[in-house]
Amino acid sequence: MNLRIGHLSTFYHTSILMIARDTMGKETEWRLFGTGPAIVDAFDRGEIDIAYIGLPPAVIGIGRGVNITCIAGGHVEGTVICAGSQFSGFPEIADPAMILGQFRNRKIGVPGKGSIHDVIITELLRKLDLEEDIEIVNFQWADMVLEALYRGDVSAAVGTPALAVAAIRYAGGKILYPPHTLWPNNPSYGILVNQDFYHRENEAVEGFLLLHEEATAFLRNKPREASKIISGYVGIVDEAFVLDTLKVSPKYCASLTDDYIASTMGFVEVLKRLKYIDRQISSDEIFDRSLIEKIHPEKEHYEDGIAVQ
Repeated sequence: MNLRIGHLSTFYHTSILMIARDTMGKETEWRLFGTGPAIVDAFDRGEIDIAYIGLPPAVIGIGRGVNITCIAGGHVEGTVICAGSQFSGFPEIADPAMILGQFRNRKIGVPGKGSIHDVIITELLRKLDLEEDIEIVNFQWADMVLEALYRGDVSAAVGTPALAVAAIRYAGGKILYPPHTLWPNNPSYGILVNQDFYHRENEAVEGFLLLHEEATAFLRNKPREASKIISGYVGIVDEAFVLDTLKVSPKYCASLTDDYIASTMGFVEVLKRLKYIDRQISSDEIFDRSLIEKIHPEKEHYEDGIAVQ
C-alpha cells in the first residue's frame, strides 16, 4: 500500500526518526510542510492520507468540513516560553502573571496565527488580563521567531522545545515557565487521517500506527540513541541539541488519553471564542480511539518521561 504522509520538520516527532531509519520502506511518500494549516489544506485537496499535526489547526479544519479525524497521540506539552537572561522566571517567580507582566509594552514572538503556541499564549494573556498590554507578533516560520528574539525585535518567544533550546544556545535565553505548567496535557501533535482512507485502508493505517507507537517508545527508552539518529539525519543540529530538546518536554506516547482529549476540548472552547471556528465541535468529530486502543491497550506512557535524566 502506497501511503502519502504529511509531516513537519519538527525533529522530535516520530516522523523524522522513522524517515531516518527507513521504517516505512520505499512504498511510503513522506511530504514535508511548513505549517499545520498547510497540512490541513493538503488533506482538503486529497493530496495526503495521514499526517502529523497539532490539534488546533486540525480542529479548525474539521470545523470547515475537512474530512479528517485524530486516531493517535504522539507528544504533549510542547509549548515553551523563553526570553533573555535579564528576565526572571520559574522557580524564582511562580506566578505567571508576574512572569508575563515583565513584558508589558513589549512584544512576544509566536509562530503562525492559529498554531497551538498562538492559541496558548493568547488565552493565557486573556486570563491574566494582559492582552491589551502585550503585543503578540506572529511569524510564518519558527526560525523567524528565534531570529527576532536574537535581534531584539521581540522580548520573548513562545514555541517548541527546540526553539527554547536554540534560544538558550544561540540567543543567551532561558525558559521562563515549564511547559507542563502552561496548559497541562496540551496536545502537541497527533496523528490525523483522511476518514475515507481510514475506512478503506484500515489495515495499512494500523500498520503505520504500530510503527509510530514503537517509535514513541524508542524516543522514551533510548533517547540518546534516538538523538544520534535524528541529528545525523537532520544535519544542522548535534546530538546534544536533540537530547536537550527531548529533556525540555519529555512526554511521548501514541495513546489518546482522557486528559489528552479533555485538553483538546479546552482548545475547542478557545478557538470558538477567538472565532477560528464558528460552532462547538464534539470530541466524536475529532477523535476515533478504536484503533489506538487495540494497538496500545496498556496504561499511557506520557507521564513516564524519557530514560535519561
